[in-house]
Amino acid sequence: MTTSPDHPSPDSDTPTTTDVPAADAPASVSVLDEGTFPAIVEPRSTNRLTLDDGTWHQIAPQYVIVQLISSGALLVLVVAAALVGALVLDQTWVWIPAAIVTVILVWTLAILPRQARSIGYRLRKDDLVFRRGILWQRIVAVPYGRMQLVDITHGPLDRGFGIAQLKLVTAAAATGVTIPGLRQASAEELRDTLIDVAESRRTGL
Repeated sequence: MTTSPDHPSPDSDTPTTTDVPAADAPASVSVLDEGTFPAIVEPRSTNRLTLDDGTWHQIAPQYVIVQLISSGALLVLVVAAALVGALVLDQTWVWIPAAIVTVILVWTLAILPRQARSIGYRLRKDDLVFRRGILWQRIVAVPYGRMQLVDITHGPLDRGFGIAQLKLVTAAAATGVTIPGLRQASAEELRDTLIDVAESRRTGL
């Protein structure tokens, strides 16, 4: 087979050249990257939750431990204040309010585990449904398009046990929801999902 000078053979060792100098590309890249951070930081959660999966999600058991510690510490303070008022200051009337507060706190501690198991939320197609309560139940549906702020908060005890609470703020204060006792990773993933869905619903996408 014969070849012409303008069309060299594929087996030829003659290197091919292009019209654009190869040195221009690295130079432009180095200018763009000069003086910048070495790598971009990706979000912690890249996977979003599935909407309308029909599942009621519950909170972490660590929420009960945190609430028991908080309520127990308050109970100790109330008893200590009553003892100081009655024995040191000779104010025996302090036993009445102290007894009332003690009964309320003891009752709260007794029903706390069952009350925590009644807290749950569900991601539906158009809204998030939150429920809590045993005797007095509260069920709130928060439309995704009405969400204005999704906030994560956690106190010292919450951080120690690896949980947080997620607060959903809407234009109407009555429809605002705070989901307590979420694991830190779950709270962050839920926040990212709700922000994405809320932005898409507000823009009509």
